[in-house]
Amino acid sequence: MRNYYLEFEKPLESIDNEILELKGNKGTMDGVEKLNQLQHKLEKQIKKVHSGLNRWQKVQLARHPERPYTLDYIQFLSPDFMELHGDRHFSDDSAVITGIGTIDHMKVAIIGQQKGRNTKENLFRNFGMMRPDGYRKSLRIMKLAEKFNIPIVSFIDTPGAYPGLGAEERGQGEAIARNLLEMSGLEVPIISIVIGEGASGGALGIGVCDRMIMLENTWYSVISPEGCASILFRDASKAPDAAEALKVIPKDLLEIGICDRIVQEPNGGAHRDFESTAIALRNVIKEELDALSQISPELFLDNRIAKYDKLGYFTVTD
Repeated sequence: MRNYYLEFEKPLESIDNEILELKGNKGTMDGVEKLNQLQHKLEKQIKKVHSGLNRWQKVQLARHPERPYTLDYIQFLSPDFMELHGDRHFSDDSAVITGIGTIDHMKVAIIGQQKGRNTKENLFRNFGMMRPDGYRKSLRIMKLAEKFNIPIVSFIDTPGAYPGLGAEERGQGEAIARNLLEMSGLEVPIISIVIGEGASGGALGIGVCDRMIMLENTWYSVISPEGCASILFRDASKAPDAAEALKVIPKDLLEIGICDRIVQEPNGGAHRDFESTAIALRNVIKEELDALSQISPELFLDNRIAKYDKLGYFTVTD
């Protein structure tokens, strides 16, 4: 049962409610037939609603409170996952999950930003906004993965790095910069997957990679549309305009060369069919890891340099 509908999803609510009511009567022939008709009607309505989404509506969909989070994917993809805690400097940041597990019989190190489902969980997870301790914890696990020649999979879903006083006092900028430096030189494969929103250095701090994968209804940018609108337009309500200008969705980033691959989501988004989304993602991860495993460790640094060099170019004129 859906508990939350975005404004553009409202036409789906009444059909969902009808289906829910009918499910109790599906034992009769009339009930089954009516249920099938409603399911078909819902599929058509979902396609109609989602076929013309603009960039701002995609941003909203990436933030949908019922959307699967990192732990949902970990529990499905890696049942034997063992979480590892602490940065060995200050504390354990609950905004990021780190550990070791297997995905389809392949040993991997997993790092993923985690939001909460309610107020209590969000306070515990800090709304998915990592502190310096989280970046240092992530780096500790990544260095461990390199030591034992284990590939790294990171799940990105954050509105940004935490901007609080304590985080700044403990070196938020340095922690992110250190991760960028260290990840660039790791001699193991790194796959980064945007499963929700990827904002600013908060996302990039665990996002340097060999392959950048994005789920269909996600976004990734140097700044959030609201932040951009506040700075450039002095008006956060112009976030839809900023989203269009920033070109934040997977299709845009694939054209630019930032995103390497887009994973299509089920009709209506990942929150409507988590299992299908997770299975599709597992297949993609397996394919990418198989391909990366053929590359010599000595070439990872050269390949990453080439990958990021292609993102920007310049010309010299007299």
